[in-house]
Amino acid sequence: MIDAIGRPQSVLVLGGSSEIAQAIVAGLVPARCKTVVLAGRPSERLDAAAAAALAAGATTAEVVAYDTTDIAGTPAVIDAAFDTFGDIDIVVAAAGALGDQAALEADPLAAADLITTNFTGLAAGLLAVAGRMRRQGHGRIVVISSVAGDRARKANYIYGSTKSGLDAFAQGLGDSLVGSGVGVTIVRPGFVKGRMTEGMDAAPFSTTPDAVASDVIGAIASGANVVYSPGILRWVFAVMKLLPRAIWRRMPA
Repeated sequence: MIDAIGRPQSVLVLGGSSEIAQAIVAGLVPARCKTVVLAGRPSERLDAAAAAALAAGATTAEVVAYDTTDIAGTPAVIDAAFDTFGDIDIVVAAAGALGDQAALEADPLAAADLITTNFTGLAAGLLAVAGRMRRQGHGRIVVISSVAGDRARKANYIYGSTKSGLDAFAQGLGDSLVGSGVGVTIVRPGFVKGRMTEGMDAAPFSTTPDAVASDVIGAIASGANVVYSPGILRWVFAVMKLLPRAIWRRMPA
């Protein structure tokens, strides 16, 4: 339950091994978020994230097996988390993968798997979360989208389309929850320097997981519906979306 001064005391992360999600948890825990539930594919990285939450001051940090591609099993995972830990104040939807554009174009089944991971499977989880939060009457859902979803480039249109779909879904979900006590915050980071982008050339206005997390925590506190990270990208992509398509398709990879 959110405390008397509005600080969340519990968080469920879908995609608990995400670097951005871990940085968000690291920022929430010292501010009295004492229950941390990390849902993801079992791994040493996920276990280490739980241990880090405990070291930061969480009183409970549990790992839950969760795979966005197991759509049929997703509602049971969400229900079990809420049934076990009670009211959950914040749910962070951070599961996702970048993929290799050339490999995905050559393998339609792999592309479909990425789309399920990043969008359709995660959307099913978010619907289950929204139902539980609506019944408890409060909470905030944080959806990690991307500026890549603002306008897909030919260099990463498969990944970009998954973020575009997720972003549109999250906007509609937020509108559907108005008046329920539940809010949705959509996070649109730029190029994030980390494990997912290792070995890639950094794009202009690149950022870090910690910087994104700081923006997210600020957005949770203010109740913002959309946050770009860094903030300048809001204006950059306002212009990018207006570029003629003939110019856009010549954008560098």
